[in-house]
Amino acid sequence: MAIIPVPRPSKKAWNPERPVSGLLLAQIQHLQHAERRLPLRYRSSIYTHAIRTEGEAARYIHEVTEAIHKAHADAMAYRAKRASGSKRPKAKGKHRKRGQRK
Repeated sequence: MAIIPVPRPSKKAWNPERPVSGLLLAQIQHLQHAERRLPLRYRSSIYTHAIRTEGEAARYIHEVTEAIHKAHADAMAYRAKRASGSKRPKAKGKHRKRGQRK
């Protein structure tokens, strides 16, 4: 198989003061949609409509990506803990099964 050389990005490729592009704005919208599905404790406090530069976009993308990873890691740890035998205690009180009447 032939090796395809990939050039290194130029120094002009990253400019945190450059206005945000349409591609980055689309990515921000997708991440904002994903962020809305996270529990409140994982959500960022960044107002996405105020993002105007690549640096601001990078900061938001980083925060949301980290939050998604953290939420998934916490969920996996919780599932592993429950699977290992430490189940939640049953609720006390009068609970009816679905469809049963008093």
